[in-house]
Amino acid sequence: MTAFLSLEGVGKHFGGVYALHAVNFEVRAGEVHALVGENGAGKSTLMKIIAGNHQPDAGRLRQNGEVVRFRSPREALGQGVALIHQETALVPDLTVAENVMLCQLPGLIRWAGMFERARGLIQSLGFEIDPTALVSSLSAAQRQVVEIAKALSLDVKLLVLDEPTASLAPSDAERLLGIVRALRERGVGIVYISHRLDEVFNIADRITVLKDGSVVDTVTPDAISMDGLIRLMVGRPLDALFPRRENVAIGPVVLDVEGLGRRGAVHGASLQVKAGEVVGLGGLIGSGRSELVRLIFGADRADTGKVRIDGKNVTPKNSGQAVRAGIGLVPEDRKGQGAVLSMSIRINSTMARLSDVSHWFGGLRLAHEKRTVADLMARLRIKARDMHADVSTLSGGNQQKVVLAKWFHAQGKVIILDEPTRGVDVGAKVEIYTLINDLAAQGMAVLVVSSDHNELIGLCDRILVMGSGHLRGELQGADFSEENIVSMSLGLGIGQAAPAHHAAANHPLPSTI
Repeated sequence: MTAFLSLEGVGKHFGGVYALHAVNFEVRAGEVHALVGENGAGKSTLMKIIAGNHQPDAGRLRQNGEVVRFRSPREALGQGVALIHQETALVPDLTVAENVMLCQLPGLIRWAGMFERARGLIQSLGFEIDPTALVSSLSAAQRQVVEIAKALSLDVKLLVLDEPTASLAPSDAERLLGIVRALRERGVGIVYISHRLDEVFNIADRITVLKDGSVVDTVTPDAISMDGLIRLMVGRPLDALFPRRENVAIGPVVLDVEGLGRRGAVHGASLQVKAGEVVGLGGLIGSGRSELVRLIFGADRADTGKVRIDGKNVTPKNSGQAVRAGIGLVPEDRKGQGAVLSMSIRINSTMARLSDVSHWFGGLRLAHEKRTVADLMARLRIKARDMHADVSTLSGGNQQKVVLAKWFHAQGKVIILDEPTRGVDVGAKVEIYTLINDLAAQGMAVLVVSSDHNELIGLCDRILVMGSGHLRGELQGADFSEENIVSMSLGLGIGQAAPAHHAAANHPLPSTI
């Protein structure tokens, strides 16, 4: 069968750095071809060549057997090839219909016809979204649907999906996979890029593994195991994903939260975390997990309750007070809230404790600052040109390490990590898990929020579960499973949830890689 689009010996370099080496890759009509690999493996460069954002320095592209060259995304769209990024490229202040038809708006707009056309495209994907609603009012899942509808309005034949479910709740992610299946049935070719290997095994017809800019292998899901795929990607087995914490002494209670609440978001939550302990905070998306940790950190003001550190009431009214009390937060949105992307690694990694690198009269101790940042970069294995590189130039995993470096340097007593490995490849995940263990070994109290239940199971000593803004209860090691986390989040007893997932305790596959 002739591939709809094929790449033959494609190479690409940026300066002296080669991003792709002689890559052969093809996608057939009506096929989901997954593309996996660590951050920096070349996935982004490959998909941008397919979509016309980059032109190859070597090799060629063929479409239905004929040599083609896409000089721009517009040219690629004209040939039925569309790329949908993880962070959607919609105009938030325009309506759903305007965004769907954005690439083909006429000079004179027939509004009723445009709204009807957009509604029909969205309904064909199994969703009901008001075409007159502003995109700014939509959920992440709805925005993804609008992006796909926009591509379908252009009669797309090949769709490149970059981490389409990274920010979606499990239920929304499953609905999106349903859309992918439906598009495959229509004969649309799909390039599916994801760190979530369970999705890849669920949806892909073929899987191509990239490493260091080269194709390692192309396999079918039924011909390889999860462990085998991970070995192809990173050269390490699945059981090495969660480094063991050994001989860590659990000390006294450091973080003590009592009756903390905010109207409409969190209702009287109480919890404790001890020195040297890693405690998970699980539950379904929208259960109130992030809202609770924002209250603990003072990012939002609590209406009720107290936060104590080492028995002392420090209930913060703002984040500055929380930092001074010894509380650090690695937020879910590392790009928007965790780091200043336009500033250097040097500035980002010391900003939470400037007193350590400053003179008493306010000037910087430049030599000491340089040594401090160099030590942090070595300790956290931050890969960058040098400490003066802007954080925006780093991979997702290295950006997250810079945010962690800030709190390593702050030397607080409590660190809260909200979705610490979202969008991070398996190699960087292992390094981040190791750093979390290091923080616990130093005697810090660690609270980890994650929608990846297997991450909580593999990393934590205890798992607290939230649902509808309430802290529902606690799971100990013997009761760790995805079913029990979901069951408790829904307000049911342990073991009462519908068996939508395999029990992670018996089938410990990571849901994201």
